[in-house]
Amino acid sequence: MDFDNNDDECENNELCCRRKVNLDNGPYLNSKLGKGIIKEVVVNCLINDSVIPVASSEKVQQPSQPSTKAEKKKSIQKVSSDSSSTVSMEVKSKLFVEVVAPVESALNKVSVIGCGAVGMACVFSILTQNVSSEVAIFDLNADKLKGELMDLQHGSAFLKSAKISASSDDLKITANSRVIIITAGVRQKENESRLELLQRNVEILRSMVSKLVSYSPNAVLIVVSNPVDILTYVSWKLSGFPQNKVIGSGTNLDTSRFRFLISEKLNIAPESCHGWIIGEHGDSSVPVWSGVNVAGVTLKDVYPALGTDNDKENWKEVHKNVINSAYKIIQLKGYTSWAIGLSVADLSLAILRNSQKVHAVSTNVKGLHGIDDDVYLSLPCVLGENGIVKTIKQELNEEETKQLKISAKILAEHASQLKI
Repeated sequence: MDFDNNDDECENNELCCRRKVNLDNGPYLNSKLGKGIIKEVVVNCLINDSVIPVASSEKVQQPSQPSTKAEKKKSIQKVSSDSSSTVSMEVKSKLFVEVVAPVESALNKVSVIGCGAVGMACVFSILTQNVSSEVAIFDLNADKLKGELMDLQHGSAFLKSAKISASSDDLKITANSRVIIITAGVRQKENESRLELLQRNVEILRSMVSKLVSYSPNAVLIVVSNPVDILTYVSWKLSGFPQNKVIGSGTNLDTSRFRFLISEKLNIAPESCHGWIIGEHGDSSVPVWSGVNVAGVTLKDVYPALGTDNDKENWKEVHKNVINSAYKIIQLKGYTSWAIGLSVADLSLAILRNSQKVHAVSTNVKGLHGIDDDVYLSLPCVLGENGIVKTIKQELNEEETKQLKISAKILAEHASQLKI
């Protein structure tokens, strides 16, 4: 349902407008014809999902006008709510024979925190790919949120009748979620350091994570907000959840970009290219050239110089383009959205269907690949109903291991400066 009832809906309804009558004439209303027209107006408003506050008695009294905008809004909400409830109950009682009370919430509910470009891309991807039959959205920007909600709800008939809800002031809307996707965050201010930006985003997480997990204790948290690796670590600390239930979208998208760019060079489908980007979702990410293969044929075996400084075919440029992709897209359209939305929808699907599918996601890597820091970064992980089920023991060469440790040190250094 929308946040507020549309107080202009009945007035603007074309069918109702064609049947407008003068309701101020008391004697006329008492006539048989007058009563018939009133009935016709009410019925036609109901057909068009609108309600007009016409009393059931023969005499219609003009209500006093609210003095303030707030009172007007409250008055409209109350009249519309009361009338809708009465009519709805009457129609339901005549239409249905209830066998059992319906289940209030789906077992595959997904909640998205933040209705910006990334958040709505996640919502749209989840709905259009039928990942979940129930999606809840939370954002503090009430007007934008309501607009997004209405726009999606009006397309429900094309989304297999998914239930879509939203709130701008109560995180309880997310209750009983199986997956909670966090995309909320603030942009960097002028002359603001990266650490200051990080700390402001930490405060945002502090204000919501504990409430989210209290409403959905069985949920898996997927953090998308950037810098995703550090904020996933922060979310894990704040949530009290075990490590497996707090994951970051990490390099799942970087890996997709990597495979696409390789497929472009080889002129084959991206699904047929197998390769991984691990480490930080950012400039210090690590391309695992030693594992890139097509149909089990390792490209390093075919072309040993692959990804090195001696590579005459300049495959190293592929990784540079992976890193610069987001910057280029932001330069061209102002933000990134669709690819990360599709990426997160795929992660959600793996969790909800307990598919045991392998994705590159941000997880706690302490004790892996010689990393001693308590830090989150991306490695190939098996995803299931409980989040991260297994971490792949990926065979890395000496250079790849060195780069991964450097990536871990950079993230650990930033994390250590935060006040959690």
